[in-house]
Amino acid sequence: MKASMIRVIPCILLFCLVATAARPSNAQSVERPSPNQSLPPAPEPDKKTGEGDFFTAKLQAAPGAQTSAAQAAGSLSAQQNPTLQAPGSPMRLTRRDAEQLAIKNNPRISVGRLLSLAQHQVYRETRSALLPTLNGMITAVDANEGSRIGAGGLNASRVLEHAGAGVALSQLLTDFGRTTNLVSAAKLREKAQNADALATTEDIVLATDQAFYTALEDQALLKVAQQTVTTRQSVEHQIDELAKNNLKSNLDLTFAQVNLSQAKLLQLDAQNNLDSSMAALAAVLGFDHQVAFELNDEDTQPAAPPTDVDGLMRTAFQQRPDLQAFGYEQQAAEKFRRAQRDQLLPTISALGIAGGTPVRPDCFGGCFPNYFISSWYGAVGVNMSIPIFNGFLLSSQAAEAKSRAQAAAENTRDLRDRIARDVRTAWLAANTAFQRVAVTAELAKQADLSLNLAQSRYQLGLGSIVELSQAQLQQTDAAIGYVNAQYQYRLTLSTLNFEIGMQP
Repeated sequence: MKASMIRVIPCILLFCLVATAARPSNAQSVERPSPNQSLPPAPEPDKKTGEGDFFTAKLQAAPGAQTSAAQAAGSLSAQQNPTLQAPGSPMRLTRRDAEQLAIKNNPRISVGRLLSLAQHQVYRETRSALLPTLNGMITAVDANEGSRIGAGGLNASRVLEHAGAGVALSQLLTDFGRTTNLVSAAKLREKAQNADALATTEDIVLATDQAFYTALEDQALLKVAQQTVTTRQSVEHQIDELAKNNLKSNLDLTFAQVNLSQAKLLQLDAQNNLDSSMAALAAVLGFDHQVAFELNDEDTQPAAPPTDVDGLMRTAFQQRPDLQAFGYEQQAAEKFRRAQRDQLLPTISALGIAGGTPVRPDCFGGCFPNYFISSWYGAVGVNMSIPIFNGFLLSSQAAEAKSRAQAAAENTRDLRDRIARDVRTAWLAANTAFQRVAVTAELAKQADLSLNLAQSRYQLGLGSIVELSQAQLQQTDAAIGYVNAQYQYRLTLSTLNFEIGMQP
C-alpha cells in the first residue's frame, strides 16, 4: 500500500505542474478554456421561477453567451409590439406575440375570413327569392302603321307605332317551404364557414406554438452543444499536454479527439436544426423571407395536466369549431333535403304590371281592335305552377339530397369519435411528458455527478479514458434529454388545448 502511494504521489505532482504550465494566460482565456471546466450541471426544475427565466440564466452562464441584461430584458414597447424594433436588430417575440402576429399575417387565416364573407353573400343570394322582384320597362316602336306580323311569336299580329313605360312586379306567395329551407341551408352553411375559419385560426395558433417551442428547444440544444464542444476541447487540450510529457498515451489523446469531433458534429446538427426551425417559424408567421428572431419564453412553470379526461372530452364536444362546422353542415344538408323534396309541390306567385303609353295611334273614326284605347294600363294576377312530369328529375334530386344528408350525419359522428380519441391521446401524452420532466432532471443530476467522479478518477490516474468518455456522453445525453422533456411537455399542453377547442 505504501509503495503504491509512493508511485502515485509523484504522478499527481507532475500532473499539477503540467496543468499549471499549460494553463492559458488571461489574454488567451477566450480561446482556451480552463482545464478544470466541465459540462454545465444538468438543469433542475424550478418551482418558483418560470422555465424561461431558468433557461435564460443557464444559457447566459455558458461560454460564448453574449446576451446582456439589457438585451434579455428588452424594451417594453418592443415586447408589446414585436414589429417595433431597431433596424438590423432581431425581432423580439414571446409566444403570445408570435400567436398574434400569425393571426394577423398568415394567409390561411385571411382565406378563411374571405370565404366567410363570400358565403354570407351566397346566403343573401338565396334569400332574394323571398323578396319582391320589380322591373322597369321602356318601349318605343316605329312601325308600318296598319301592317300585321306574318311570322314569329303569338302576340297581337297588328304592328302599331307607340312609346310607353311601365313596371312589372312579381312576388312569391308560397312554394310550401322550399325556398325557406334553401335560405335556412344557406344560413347554416355560412355558420359552418365561420366555424371553419375559427378552426383554421386555431390550427395556425397550434402550428405557431409548435414552431416557437421547437425553435426554443433547438436554441437551448445549441447552447448545450456549444458547451459540450468547449468542455471536450478543454479535456483534449489537457490530455495533449500530458501526452507530450509522456504522462498519457496516444490512445487517450485519440479518444479525446474522437469525443471532440463528436461534439463538433453535434454542434453542427444543432445549428442546422435551429436555422430550420427559425425558417419554419418565419413561414407560419406569414413572412416570405428569413427574419432574425430573439425568442423570449416568459411563461411561468406549466402546471400538471388536468386529471378529468372525461371533462376534457365534454369540453371538446362543446368547443371544437370543426365539430361545430360539421354540425352546421349536417343541419344544412337536412334543410336542403327538405327543399329538394318540396320541389314536387306547387308554386304560387303574384304578378302585377302597370304603366302608360303617351305616344299611340289616334283613333280616326273610332278605334279598331288592338289599338291603344287608354293612355295607361295595369293588371294583377296570381299564377300557380304545378310540376307533373319531368323524367323523374325532381324525385331523383330529392333522393340524392336525402343520401347526402345521411352521409353528413355519419361524418359528424365519425369526427366525434376521432375527437374523443385525439383528446385521450393528447391527455396521455401530456401526463407522460410531465413525468419525464422530473425523471430527466434526476437523470441529469446523476450524470453530472458521474462525470465529476470520472474526471477526478481520470486526473488521479485511477480511471481510464473510456470511463471518462462514457461519462461525458451520458452527461450530454442527459442534458439534451432534459431540454427535450421541458419543451415537449409544453408542446403536449398546447396540443391538448387545441384538441379540447380552447380559444386562441
